[in-house]
Amino acid sequence: MNDPSRRHFLQTASLATAGIALVDAARAADKADAAPAMPPAVPAFAPVHQPKPLAFDPAKLDGLSEKLIRSHWENNYGGSVKTLNAVKLRLAQALADKDTPPFLYDDLKREHLMRTGSVVFHELYFENLGGSGKADAELRTQIGAAFGDFDAWETEFRRVGAGLAGGSGWVVLGYNLHSGQIENYWLADHLHSPAATLPLLVMDMYEHAYQMDYGAGAARYIDAFFRNIRWESVAERLAYARRAVSHKP
Repeated sequence: MNDPSRRHFLQTASLATAGIALVDAARAADKADAAPAMPPAVPAFAPVHQPKPLAFDPAKLDGLSEKLIRSHWENNYGGSVKTLNAVKLRLAQALADKDTPPFLYDDLKREHLMRTGSVVFHELYFENLGGSGKADAELRTQIGAAFGDFDAWETEFRRVGAGLAGGSGWVVLGYNLHSGQIENYWLADHLHSPAATLPLLVMDMYEHAYQMDYGAGAARYIDAFFRNIRWESVAERLAYARRAVSHKP
């Protein structure tokens, strides 16, 4: 026997179940699209920095010797990692001492800034080495769109590096989160960094990056750097930068 009220109840229950499922699916999609949860905060003065191992075999680079790369990684980068940890401990001690003069505290803060820059830029530098030196067509198009073409970008990047030869500094291709532009930047030292910018490609122009192999021949080092760029790292950083912009409030 057909019971209309029972049939109506079953239809209503079925629709309600489907509705709940749709709401649950929508909530799951919202969570997937939402920004990832913030990681636990690391105490500001914690000496937590450790050298990141090289992601490539330094004996297999084209034009950059294993001896150069290992010395650069161990002495220059590794030295900055150790110093940054030591400076953070000194900062904690100085802050706890009410008699620490502000000008002495600021000397430590300057060293903190410099060593942070050295650690970060060296890690980015080594991470964008170990590749074929050949950017794929899509990445060439994306970078070239900001400069007219890819060759124009490379010309400026190389020229900035040549201008730093014989001294110190970095050349950085960066994505400016504030303006949305991809630009090349000149950095005089570890203390300089373009505002609101995520580095995409980093080239070390301190003499320690090339003197062992090329002496004063910085132009040949720049050629060798380009032959060893890991463009996959650049593409990953660019994708990350664009995701960051898409979540900008």
